[in-house]
Amino acid sequence: MTTFEERATVHAFRDDALGEHDAVGLAAALRRGEVGAAEVARDAAERVRDVEDRLHAVQVHIDAPAYAAGTGHGAFAGVPTFVKDNTDYLGLPTGHGSAAFTPRVARRHAPFARQLLSSGVTVLGKTRLPEFGFSPATEYEAAEPVRNPWNTGFSAGGSSGGSAALVAAGAVPIAHANDGGGSIRIPAACCGLVGLKPTRGRVVTNAQSRQLPLDIVSDGIVSRSVRDTAAFLAAAETHWRNPKLPPLGLVEGPSGRRLRIGFLVDSPNGVHADTATRTAVMDTAATLERLGHTVEPVELHLDPRFTDDFLTYWGMLSFLLGVTGRTLGPDFDRHRMDGLSRGLREEYLKNWRRTPGVLRRLKRTKEAYAAAFRGLDLVLTPVLAHTTPRIGHLSPTVPYAELVERILAYVAFTPVNNVVGTPSISVPATGATEDGLPVGVMFSGRPGSERTLLDVAYTLEADRPFRRIQDV
Repeated sequence: MTTFEERATVHAFRDDALGEHDAVGLAAALRRGEVGAAEVARDAAERVRDVEDRLHAVQVHIDAPAYAAGTGHGAFAGVPTFVKDNTDYLGLPTGHGSAAFTPRVARRHAPFARQLLSSGVTVLGKTRLPEFGFSPATEYEAAEPVRNPWNTGFSAGGSSGGSAALVAAGAVPIAHANDGGGSIRIPAACCGLVGLKPTRGRVVTNAQSRQLPLDIVSDGIVSRSVRDTAAFLAAAETHWRNPKLPPLGLVEGPSGRRLRIGFLVDSPNGVHADTATRTAVMDTAATLERLGHTVEPVELHLDPRFTDDFLTYWGMLSFLLGVTGRTLGPDFDRHRMDGLSRGLREEYLKNWRRTPGVLRRLKRTKEAYAAAFRGLDLVLTPVLAHTTPRIGHLSPTVPYAELVERILAYVAFTPVNNVVGTPSISVPATGATEDGLPVGVMFSGRPGSERTLLDVAYTLEADRPFRRIQDV
């Protein structure tokens, strides 16, 4: 693996067809004929090539003549993007970030890939993730890690780390991400992006999730602006809408509605946030109060066994992958899974008899969550308990027991929303760490409350525009 003596900020912004546009702005320029779709795809591909040798974010890059476009219509017609490499895309291999098998070329689009394409995007390739999305850092035992464009000595987060790195660096305006324990929100926080995990069932469900006893995964995107995330959700809804959830539509800015917001800075499982993270949450709370919202402390009383239960469920997923891996590739070998995956599986095998109780308790988490929201519109928390770690801190080469301890001290807030199925959004806070890295804050809501989450995100973006990597 390459050793960098100096760490740098890496971005691809320049005077080309993409300029400094977000996806909404670029789509508008394409509709007006100011730029052409082929020109945009070419320049985006060039941007990706310029940053890839330093970020290592791309798993598969389609050759320019074979760019796969969407419908040619929709909110993001002609906007370049990438699909995360745990989602089937017709004609491209799906590797799941694993060295345990040889990826096979997908014979069809996954349901979410079709939903994403319905917005009109042009797919340039697939982004990297840690093995099977288990880790909150996109790192590997025997390959280069995905690096943070704000400071390449640090993690880009996980599991949607490749997508976040490309968007933060300006290579593409938006990219596909999905979230089974924080994997949209974590890399968004690490890379200074907007990352919304939708309500369970807000977008189409992938086939694997439907087979699980508890569906914890939601698909979405990471973006540099709130309006891109809002436009994506509105576009996705025109392709398919869940009749069991309130319609979302296009949210175009802050409503001016006064919200009642609870906040907490330490995790319900007892993990204390570090100073920079606490400051980000408290500064955000003060900003919201200044803008006329009511902000008050709140408590979330989870079952004391929640963390262990989630870890057991996580281990069950690794065990199931080990059992069913040959469906991914005939040469699948569970012994070639990385140290985190192997450790999760081995621990689960010691505790598998707990599974029925684990599932019952996890499903009851919605009761504690609902109780915390009585009288509140949203809850403000950190995304992560401490700021973005250096490359290597969460490497799968770290001994399993130590690695899990580090992960649990880091990912202490996001999994609750995956278990309960509620929406949650990460947005950049003001300021940066001493190393120049962003810090994210998170808002969580009731099922179906994406409009309120976008409302508060727009409010903060308007009051204090998000820091831009090209200005550093």
